Amino acid sequence: MSQSEHANLTWRKSSTSGNSGGCVEIAISAASVHIRNSRNTGGPELVFLPHEWAAFLTGAKNGEFELLVTPEGG
Repeated sequence: MSQSEHANLTWRKSSTSGNSGGCVEIAISAASVHIRNSRNTGGPELVFLPHEWAAFLTGAKNGEFELLVTPEGG
């Protein structure tokens, strides 16, 4: 992605995130999905191909990333 294309990304964050700034932002282009820390917008980004992002969303919706919590001592 060129610098001019990157500059034209539209970043979004959840409407329920509030104003604390402790969340992630996402920008979607035809070729990639970008994720960054909303407190450090000039910092590093995670970049995924569309099919990788779709696989992540499917896994999240299907509970693949649920934490299994067991009782203490069990």
